[in-house]
Amino acid sequence: MKKKFAHYKIHIGAIICLIMFLSACSFSGYRFNGASIDYSKTKTIQIADFPIRSSYVWGPMGPMFNNALKDKFANYTHLEQVKRNGDLAIQGQITNYTQRNKSVSSEGYSAQTELTITVNVKFTNRTNHKQDFERQFSASQSYETTQSLNSVQAQLVEQMIDDIVDQIFNATVANW
Repeated sequence: MKKKFAHYKIHIGAIICLIMFLSACSFSGYRFNGASIDYSKTKTIQIADFPIRSSYVWGPMGPMFNNALKDKFANYTHLEQVKRNGDLAIQGQITNYTQRNKSVSSEGYSAQTELTITVNVKFTNRTNHKQDFERQFSASQSYETTQSLNSVQAQLVEQMIDDIVDQIFNATVANW
């Protein structure tokens, strides 16, 4: 009986150590989702709506992008989103939304079309200006030309937005 009880003590001790280790990692600002934020210095984020400055526009794209970007930071950080004077600030614009022929069939017709979204982002870290940057992020998706753009556009734009939002998140708070 004593051996059995000692065996349980070891398991319970290991579980307690694991819980303490995981909570220590979480409180230090390093998370399993990739965010590395020092919450003792950085408490707020300001995310401006990105206007569409592309000559080719699909109406729902702007709100889809803006909501996805704000949701990513709300769901994967503990930063409070503010309208002005955030410790971190993200602003920019959707500069390009294009489609082009990607491949040609043996008959000489377009076989695939590629959609691309490009976003210009200006990031300001008011607690560490060495991390400030301004750069472009892009994502592309292809579809068979036998499909109409209207039938695939919503799904492809959502996938590209998710990709770009992940790129922005990683560049701003994951320090990858």
